[in-house]
Amino acid sequence: MKRTGSGERGPSPRQLRVAEEIRHVLAALFLRGGFRDPDLAAARITVTEVRMSPDLKSATVFFARLGRADGAALLPALTHAQPFLRAQVAHAMRLKFAPNLHFEVDTSLDYAAEINTLLHSPAVARDLG
Repeated sequence: MKRTGSGERGPSPRQLRVAEEIRHVLAALFLRGGFRDPDLAAARITVTEVRMSPDLKSATVFFARLGRADGAALLPALTHAQPFLRAQVAHAMRLKFAPNLHFEVDTSLDYAAEINTLLHSPAVARDLG
């Protein structure tokens, strides 16, 4: 296992494997759609990362709304749909416990777009050239 600079261990291979499988299950659900909630039915959601707790009973799901920066607007709908999504994950996977799903907006895509804009700005181009 990798060690981080603070002396903490990184996620175990099992945590990483389970997290990636949950990411695939949720991504397929969001791609297929068919949610009763109109906010979720109309949204194009991508699951960028899932992080598992060491006991595999809790998963933090990082998501982004494709083409829009208002992912936080979907948090209430995702929280409301959490029992359904958890049941779908439990049905698709063989785990002793279905993990609780906690949703967080992934802002890394917005940050990358901001950096890209800065790198292509005339001021930076002038400094580089």
